[in-house]
Amino acid sequence: MKLAFSTLGVPGTPLAEVVRLASGHGYQGVELRVHPEEPVHLGLSPLERADVVEVFKAAGVEILALAGYVRVAAEGDDGPVLAELAELVRLARDLGAPYVRVFPGGGDQDREAADATAARRLGAAAPYAADLGVNVLLETHDSHRAAVAAARVVAAVGHPRIGAVWDVLHTWLAGEEPAASHAVLAPHLGYVQVKDVASARDLTPLVPGAGALPLAACLDGLAPDAWVCWEYEKRWHPEAEGLPGLLDAGRDHLLRLGAPKR
Repeated sequence: MKLAFSTLGVPGTPLAEVVRLASGHGYQGVELRVHPEEPVHLGLSPLERADVVEVFKAAGVEILALAGYVRVAAEGDDGPVLAELAELVRLARDLGAPYVRVFPGGGDQDREAADATAARRLGAAAPYAADLGVNVLLETHDSHRAAVAAARVVAAVGHPRIGAVWDVLHTWLAGEEPAASHAVLAPHLGYVQVKDVASARDLTPLVPGAGALPLAACLDGLAPDAWVCWEYEKRWHPEAEGLPGLLDAGRDHLLRLGAPKR
């Protein structure tokens, strides 16, 4: 199992410090939140993009994915959504990231309408992503938080460059058993996003193992070389303990869970 953490846990932190944390605490990769308030955003110049690549290369840390905020099932015209997605894919190509994360964002639309919109847009983006060597992953989130819902859209696209991110919190909140989530996502799975919380009513982030999520069951059956990314939502919970002091404990717990069963 290869470990990464998301920069959602260290909001606004300079990239030199991010890679120092990753390399110093035994994480092979980082999921970069792409947002105007972060060091990595869609407006980076070519020189700035090259600088990002160099920072990670020098530390021997991989950029696992770019976590964007494109909502592929959102109501409205396709044009702006596809334009933003193309920008995100280009940024991933320039930074050497194999994956970009997108949200469903279907709101309270009819299920069939939201599915059709998401599949149409992902299908339109797929050839461009393939040309640039990037995979677009739909996260189990918001209107499609259940694995069966995200997998339904990805399967409808039917393109090898379109896959899924398994956010284990959202499938748990949807009432799915981990084995069921994994079964439907396995053919499409890019990587797994783990986290822990006290309960469905208290989503304050905790170090893995300190909360209620069935993380052992979620990691059971993953391939030995699977990527597991810890998304600690410090940005949305400023009162939570800082991520840097938790990185060792989180790493150790996840590696114990992911160790081969005897």
